[in-house]
Amino acid sequence: MVPEERAEAPGLLQSFERRFLAARALRSFPWQSLEEKLRDSSDSQLLLDILQKHEAVHSEPLDELYEALAEVLTAEESTQCHRSYLLPSGDAVTLSESTAIVSHGTTGLITWDAALYLAEWAMENPAAFIDRTVLELGSGAGLTGLAICKTCRPKGYVFSDYHGRVLEQLRENIFLNGLSVEPGVTPLLQHPGCGIPDLEKPAVTVAHLDWDLVTVPQLSAFQPDIVIAADVLYCPQTILSLVRVLQMLSACRKDRPALDAYVAFTIRNPETCRLFTAELGQVGIRWEAVPHHNQKLFPYEKPSEMGMLKLML
Repeated sequence: MVPEERAEAPGLLQSFERRFLAARALRSFPWQSLEEKLRDSSDSQLLLDILQKHEAVHSEPLDELYEALAEVLTAEESTQCHRSYLLPSGDAVTLSESTAIVSHGTTGLITWDAALYLAEWAMENPAAFIDRTVLELGSGAGLTGLAICKTCRPKGYVFSDYHGRVLEQLRENIFLNGLSVEPGVTPLLQHPGCGIPDLEKPAVTVAHLDWDLVTVPQLSAFQPDIVIAADVLYCPQTILSLVRVLQMLSACRKDRPALDAYVAFTIRNPETCRLFTAELGQVGIRWEAVPHHNQKLFPYEKPSEMGMLKLML
């Protein structure tokens, strides 16, 4: 390989690794570029590195590896698979996820791109979470929260969701990443586990949270210092319920300083975003757009416009 090609090879290998470990569709991987580099050079080390990194035999063709993975990802029947999302520290968040977008009557059993986007922003802005208690609304599979727990040193983390199967999988994923779940809503103790130094492990709880039924006292018991949510803006009724929760969290503050909340979302329909900001204005919640950051760490499912708002509760 010429020097320029050698410089690009680690990037290709890293991109493949991130997508392969996360069991993400590889259609957006630059296969043509890789093929050209392999054909134009007698050095096959890049291909060998890719195959060796994933314990594949040297005789296994790369296209067969891709086709086998694509077949699993496009299967109509829902199954569980393990996906690993690499972090800048070299550690990883490993999750049990569904292979179907809708499974058990919910979309909360997979990781959506907005969760990746929010996690990436959090790791670029760890000061927002250090020694603070985080309340996450609609945690889903848990990617964002586990990435924050592993890299941003929060004091405590409250995962929350509504669907019973989502909560079951969420607890499983927390244990899978070496964290223990505290009973109750106000975590105080820390437990040892793999993957995170004991002194840096946050206290973690998992809460069943129905946005239409939760009360101010129940939300107040979480005692959050910061609130986050990812990909929760997908229909008008959900937006109204979310704004209700945000309004109650604001009421919990009384004479205390405003509580910061960050909501990340994929812009599928601009009208949905406009409805959310309009409803925030109706209840007097101030907001501002967070500048876009590079989507370079995680394997996003497909190119799409992402956004994030900072709310002052």
